[in-house]
Amino acid sequence: MGKNTIRSITAVGVLFCLLWLIGLGWAVGQYYAGKPDKLPETNTVSKKVENKKGLTIVAIGDSLTRGTGDETGKGYVGDLTDEIKEKTKKPVQLTNLGINGQRSDQLRKQVQETEVARQIQKADIVLVTIGGNDLFRGGQGLTDYSTANIAKIEKQYLDNLKFIFEQIRKNNQNANVFFIGLYNPFIELDQGKEMSRVVRHWNYDSAEVSAAFPKIVFVPTFDLFELRVNDYLYSDKFHPNTKGYRLIAERVASLLTW
Repeated sequence: MGKNTIRSITAVGVLFCLLWLIGLGWAVGQYYAGKPDKLPETNTVSKKVENKKGLTIVAIGDSLTRGTGDETGKGYVGDLTDEIKEKTKKPVQLTNLGINGQRSDQLRKQVQETEVARQIQKADIVLVTIGGNDLFRGGQGLTDYSTANIAKIEKQYLDNLKFIFEQIRKNNQNANVFFIGLYNPFIELDQGKEMSRVVRHWNYDSAEVSAAFPKIVFVPTFDLFELRVNDYLYSDKFHPNTKGYRLIAERVASLLTW
């Protein structure tokens, strides 16, 4: 093979190589043409919203939080959870930390526990029922509701309530907190009217404490039981029955922003 032939083949090879490199450069340039240096952050935000798994609810307090008296075992906490699932079409994680017979001084200690604080910290909604055992004292409140005694009991209760709310807000500043007010289960007894006056005053002072904190909502229940209390009480004539708990759940649900 002559030198001229080799030179011709080499020249053709170099030419094809240059054409290939030029074509590659043009293709790459077209691919990236007009693309921003940084992807829009709105895509990332939207993805986070879409990936949010659902809501976390933590319930603390006494036997009303546990649902004592509800034949279905749900209580108002379970009824409310079902309604939230139905309305939002999202999964709901519920942690019920209620304790039968719990008073405000005991709840004050409970909210300081490490695991309880951790549960509250991750909650979207916190539900609270407390105060009934402080006031009624297993029925003793019916025979001992003198102004002096009630004032002393209420002062201790309000101090505990304020501390409980402070602990909730210390661990979680953003959760919506729903604090359930008291009803009067003894309204149809001889002392019923006097006890109603005490309960209304108790609720008013409780609502004033809750109003001092952001996103803590007092939920009144007194009126729900006032006219037909026996229709909504369990056989112990103290705790709500299934219908009574359902009324409370509907009242809380009406305050939620769907």
